[in-house]
Amino acid sequence: MKKIHNYTISIIGLAIFIASIAIIGLENNTIYGKEPITGKESFVLMEDDPIIITKEKEVKKTIKVVITAYSSCPFETDDTPFITANGSEVQEGIVANNLLPFGTEIRIPELYGNKVFVVQDRMHSRKGYYHVDIWFPSKEQAIQFGAVKTYIEVLKS
Repeated sequence: MKKIHNYTISIIGLAIFIASIAIIGLENNTIYGKEPITGKESFVLMEDDPIIITKEKEVKKTIKVVITAYSSCPFETDDTPFITANGSEVQEGIVANNLLPFGTEIRIPELYGNKVFVVQDRMHSRKGYYHVDIWFPSKEQAIQFGAVKTYIEVLKS
């Protein structure tokens, strides 16, 4: 009985803490909408989402790359076009790369500011290591993206 009581108090305390920080954020012009999150720690109230707490990660290294785009078309993928090389389903924010380990978080600041992408897919070996492919939901969006030479920031985990 005592363990359950302590657990309940901990949950209530956590809820009060989160609520108080959200109220402070409202008083300090918390960012609304789906804008990139900036600053060391931010509380962001999204229109349809719960409160998201993020901490900006440090950059481990910067790498010059060619960035292209792909979609889940059968001729661009293997026989499982909606499953990445690491076994997850495709979704917004996934990139393919042959150099970085699965789960590596990167940013493409010249194109997407502070948006974080995650390496969860691989490319054909002929693409080499310094090529990043961003997943898009449609072939048309991927074609419209084209190809860009820029750099990526590999984030510390």
